[in-house]
Amino acid sequence: MSSNGLMSEWKLREEMCEVGRRLYAKGFAAANDGNISYRLSEDRVLCTPTRVSKGYMKPDDLCIVDMDGKQISGQRKRSSEILLHLAIMKVRPDVRSCVHCHPPHATAFAVAHEPIPKCTMPEFEVFLGEVAIAPYETPGGQLFADTVIPYAKDTDTILLANHGTITCGPDLMDAYFKTEIIDAYCRILILAKQIGRVNYYSDEKAAELIKLKPSLGIRDVRLEKGLENCDLCGNSLFREGYSDFKPEHQAFIPAKFQHVEPAKTVAPAVDSMEALVKMITDQVMGAMNGQPTSC
Repeated sequence: MSSNGLMSEWKLREEMCEVGRRLYAKGFAAANDGNISYRLSEDRVLCTPTRVSKGYMKPDDLCIVDMDGKQISGQRKRSSEILLHLAIMKVRPDVRSCVHCHPPHATAFAVAHEPIPKCTMPEFEVFLGEVAIAPYETPGGQLFADTVIPYAKDTDTILLANHGTITCGPDLMDAYFKTEIIDAYCRILILAKQIGRVNYYSDEKAAELIKLKPSLGIRDVRLEKGLENCDLCGNSLFREGYSDFKPEHQAFIPAKFQHVEPAKTVAPAVDSMEALVKMITDQVMGAMNGQPTSC
C-alpha cells in the first residue's frame, strides 16, 4: 500500500495475475479464455491481454486502455472483450473491477438459457441475489458489450447466453469471488436435481434475508423497488422491462409454479355385475395358478 492508502499500480497488476491463476486453476478459464479489468482512474483501465493464459500471466503482460477501449500502454494487445467491461463501468461508477470467464456450471445455465432459481440457499440470496441472463451476441464487438447494459445497473452478476459469465465489484477479489459463488451455487443446484428434487423456502423467508443486506453493505435493487411488489421466489426481476430476451424455466421450476396432478384411477369398463364378478374371479384364479404349490 502506498502512503495515501491506495494500492499501487504494481500491486494491482500482481493481484490481477493472482486472480488469473485462480480462474485457471478452478477451470473457469481454459487455455486463453477469460479477461479481467480494474479501473485505475476515471480514464485508465488495467486489463488482461488477448491470447495469454490467465494461469501464466505476469504483471508486465497487462495492458492499459482508456474508457473507449483504445490501448494506452502495454507490450501485448489488449483483449477484444474489454468493451464488455467498459460498458458496465460506464453505467456503474461504483464498479472498479470486472471478471469475465466460463465457469462450467454457471455457463451450463447460460447455454440452457435457464434462469437461476431463487429461494434455495441463504448464502446465494445474500451475496448475489438476482442474476440476469443477457442475450447472445457475437463476442468482441460493441454490440456484444451493449447486451449487458440494461442489466448492469441492477446486478453485479450476469450470465452471458451461450457464452459465460461476467461479475463486477468495487475491487478485484470481490468481482472474482462472485464468480466463485455463482459457479458453486449452480453446481449445487445441478447435484440436487440429480439426487431428485430442489426444495424452496418461502417469499417471507427470502424477504428476511434481503433485509439483512444493507447492514452488510450489500445493495439489492429489490429493496429499492419495494419487496411487496417483487416476486421473490418466482420469476426473475429481469424478465420484464430490461430487454426482449425472456428466458423461461425448464429444468428448475420455482415451487409456486409447480402443479402436481393427482393420480387418476381408471376403472375397467364392465357391462354388468355378472361380468364384474367374472373378471375379479378370473384375476384371483390367475394369481393362484401362478403360485408354486406346496408339498
